[in-house]
Amino acid sequence: MRKLLAIIVLGLLWTSSGFADCVDGNCTNGQGTYTFPSGNEYVGEFKNGKPNGEGIFTYPNGGMHMGEYKNGKRNGLGTQVWANGIKYVGEYKNNKKTGQGAVTYPSGNKYVGENKNGERHGQGIYTWINGNKYVGEYKNSKKHGQGTLTFSDGRKQVGEFKDNNFVK
Repeated sequence: MRKLLAIIVLGLLWTSSGFADCVDGNCTNGQGTYTFPSGNEYVGEFKNGKPNGEGIFTYPNGGMHMGEYKNGKRNGLGTQVWANGIKYVGEYKNNKKTGQGAVTYPSGNKYVGENKNGERHGQGIYTWINGNKYVGEYKNSKKHGQGTLTFSDGRKQVGEFKDNNFVK
């Protein structure tokens, strides 16, 4: 009996000291609130014990993601705000920015265009707070392919870019 009591007490202490837990609703198949040992929290729809459907994931550092989930991953439209102030609104696939989206940086710089596996990739427009603007192709978040870089003083570089460099 003493052993059983000790196991129960240890079990209660163990589960209250850092394991994930469904704190409200149905976190298996329905609506619920799930907290993680890290302090992260997910509030939204669940299917087979994973975020699935609409939900909000918040982080203790102030970041958050609000949008669509599928099998526990960001999939579909969503808005992500990082603690450092970066904001992304757009499409996700398997937890990565993939498809059309817009990123606003704390500096005021902005990117609007295509993304692939979390990188700027495809056609896009990057506008700097100083007035410079690039319209063209990206590959792995670098200016790569045909594009036009217009400087705030009116000068332009039109043609081929490779790994962020103008090559004519």
